[in-house]
Amino acid sequence: MTNSRPAPSKGPADSGIRLADLVGSFSLATDLGLGQPMDHVLRAWRIAAALGEHVGVEAGGRSALYYAVTLAWVGCVADTPEVAALFGDDIAFRADSYDVDFAGLPMLGFMLRHVGSGSPALRRIRVGANLVITGGKAVQRGLMSHCLTTSRMAERFELGEDVCAPLHQVFTRWDGKGVPGDVGGEAIALTMRLFHLADTVEVHHRAGGVDAAVEIARAKRGKHFDPSLVDEFCARATDVLGEPDAEHDWAALIDAEPALQQRLSEEKLDNALEAIADFTDLRSASRAGHSRAVAELVALAATERGLPAAEITAVRRAGLVHDLGLHGIPATILDKPGPLTAAERERLRMHPYYADRMLARPAPLARVGAIASLTHERGDGSGYPRGLTATAIPATARLLAAACGFQAMTEPRAHRPALAPTQAVSELRADVRAGRLDAEAVDAVLAAAGQARGKRRSGPAGLTPREIEVLILIARGGSTRQVARQLAIAPKTAETHIERIYTKTGASTRSTATLFALQHGLLGTLEPLDL
Repeated sequence: MTNSRPAPSKGPADSGIRLADLVGSFSLATDLGLGQPMDHVLRAWRIAAALGEHVGVEAGGRSALYYAVTLAWVGCVADTPEVAALFGDDIAFRADSYDVDFAGLPMLGFMLRHVGSGSPALRRIRVGANLVITGGKAVQRGLMSHCLTTSRMAERFELGEDVCAPLHQVFTRWDGKGVPGDVGGEAIALTMRLFHLADTVEVHHRAGGVDAAVEIARAKRGKHFDPSLVDEFCARATDVLGEPDAEHDWAALIDAEPALQQRLSEEKLDNALEAIADFTDLRSASRAGHSRAVAELVALAATERGLPAAEITAVRRAGLVHDLGLHGIPATILDKPGPLTAAERERLRMHPYYADRMLARPAPLARVGAIASLTHERGDGSGYPRGLTATAIPATARLLAAACGFQAMTEPRAHRPALAPTQAVSELRADVRAGRLDAEAVDAVLAAAGQARGKRRSGPAGLTPREIEVLILIARGGSTRQVARQLAIAPKTAETHIERIYTKTGASTRSTATLFALQHGLLGTLEPLDL
């Protein structure tokens, strides 16, 4: 009898993306929500890490410090509706808060100056009076919600208590006058004390140099900040801060930290992106669940369309993060009940660009970000932010545009109720007739949404998923043997696929096959293959 052993089981597929890189990318969204330039949070981490080396943060604690600093402000999305209701533009409010000692009379004065911003005078008076009478209880509830949300995000990234517990202390103060009010002094985790100082001095250093950073640190010494940390910082400020306009290679800095090398499996990457999607949707109550729904719908549509498995994965992930740039848009615009002004529309049109820039690092996420950034492009050139036309929009992005459009129309928004599915279908069909949306993409999305009878699962001209893979490879310069090696098939099989592609598409040469692929958005790039 033959002794057969089971094949060794393979471990989880490696996504090629480190958790630290993904969180760093997400921190760029946090920057915009704070009204700060991108890289503010990462710069604050660098400052906290440099100071931490001088106050006893050992190698084992550097990972916790990184995640505590880069995630501390994530919870801003949780209190956005409350902040906007009280103070108008939530992003402007947070940006201005860096200039204030957030406790006692200075805090009350700051809030009263901002309360009801953008509202009629009578409402400002009414909201301000309520704020004084209640002692800012609504604000305190918002801060606690922020902390709970931030800690929950860390849990979903499967980070330990050394990160999750300190994130409950984001709004504590050394003098015990923060939230919660029974925590102060040495009871505040060192990672949070370093964050409090680094987060503030980074803003003032960028605006006014070393002297401004030292001045704000001393002004808050013993109040917001740990006195011993302030003294250590002031003694080493020039070295700890570096140059305010220095460009940092964040990937290299993360490379240098052994504790930050954890790589995500494909499954854990999907879980992490789902967490980011859920938190992004919190910026607007009417958008709860929107990103997940779009991701599910576009994945079904991509399958319906006959795209290869790798393309389906990429477009699903793009669906999860397509609204990441909304972190840079105030709630007063997202939830405005009436028409937007020209300036507000222009600001909203920037959010796909923001998503592209946030996801440009690390490299494996760049393609997902590129697809996500095309969600609002339209075939007739009327879309944004780039105004691309059909041949420049890949099939994945055409599907994502249709899926996002259908899902958004069937959800309520501040300026309108949810449309019935039949109304959404009519709107999408009108966009097809006007040349804004791709007909085949809309058909696939509607079939996936149960609004049309499903067609045979094949790509344009009846191409199978394998034939689409082959077409992409030959359009990018691959020979028959290179195609076979890339797809792990026999050269004769590759040749058969190429012949069928030519027959189905009516192509007679590689160049005409390439034009077909371009016309149908099957090529994200024409860069030569590295085979």
